Amino acid sequence: MKLVLLGSGGYFPNRRRHTACLMIPEIGVVLDAGTAAYQIQDHLQTESLDLFLTHAHLDHVFGLTCLLNLYNGDGAQHIRVHGQAEKLEVIRRCLFNELLFPVAPPFRSVPLASHFDLPEGGRLTWFPLEHPGGSVGYRLDWPGANRPGHSLAYVTDTTARPDAPYLKHIQGVDLLVHEAYFNDDQHEMAELTGHSCVTAVAQNAAAAGAKRLVMVHMNPMCEADEPLDLTKAESIFPGLVVAEDGMTLEF
Repeated sequence: MKLVLLGSGGYFPNRRRHTACLMIPEIGVVLDAGTAAYQIQDHLQTESLDLFLTHAHLDHVFGLTCLLNLYNGDGAQHIRVHGQAEKLEVIRRCLFNELLFPVAPPFRSVPLASHFDLPEGGRLTWFPLEHPGGSVGYRLDWPGANRPGHSLAYVTDTTARPDAPYLKHIQGVDLLVHEAYFNDDQHEMAELTGHSCVTAVAQNAAAAGAKRLVMVHMNPMCEADEPLDLTKAESIFPGLVVAEDGMTLEF
């Protein structure tokens, strides 16, 4: 199965990265709707689309305004947007207020259930994350019946602490996509804003027994080729990857 990183940055788009939007085209699943969501139509393989939001901050929901394009021509016929009920309500009331965006895309808002059944026998579950205003993480699992099982976890907009409650939800995951907004020298800002420092992310990935780690949601103020100082992180989790827009990952 392939995960396409349409948007791998945080807060606002810069010349290198759009904000959060991940897609598994073959099953019509999207995680978050940041500024890269306009590219969903370029990867669409299914008639229906299920989009799961972590929270309602603008860098994760702005792309909902782009869904209008998916109803034209050969686009998706059915779009469901899943999220916590209060987040869906504030999106309806504020983002799609007619003074801001007068024509709301005709997607269906679906409050998160305890789990969501995925194609090919998979299951999506969610878990709470500590972040101003509240956020959630997602785990997608396919048990190994006729082939080895595989799994994906998406953890963004939270602070990676050694005692973080989310750790129990990502144990042994095959592919962990985790935010890494700050370098280690900005740990106070990470605590203040509810984001993570790079080495702490590597430590949590190793503690959880994740097999692979991909870092996303980097600070857009840094447009360098290497936005993160990986000196310590790579010694803790060798082979970690810093995401780029357009990257495709098999898991």
